[in-house]
Amino acid sequence: MTVALMWEARAVDGRGAELLAWARAQVLDGQPLRREFLRAPQDRVLVLTWWDAPYDADLPELPEPAAELVIRAVHRWRFESVAAE
Repeated sequence: MTVALMWEARAVDGRGAELLAWARAQVLDGQPLRREFLRAPQDRVLVLTWWDAPYDADLPELPEPAAELVIRAVHRWRFESVAAE
């Protein structure tokens, strides 16, 4: 089974590039099948990781960034892949 973890944070205004660099520098305890970094307006950063694991597996996730870098807590979601087209 493939599980996708989503991690999304919103940086303090003007610090989106710094948040993206911070996320890219994080080392996970384990190697995902794939890891993708995305950005959006309002200095938002999204990180997707795909894992070959059961849905409820204990998987490594990105931590919370330093409080002075973000304007709110990180949002996290977990999904089970059902199809790829």
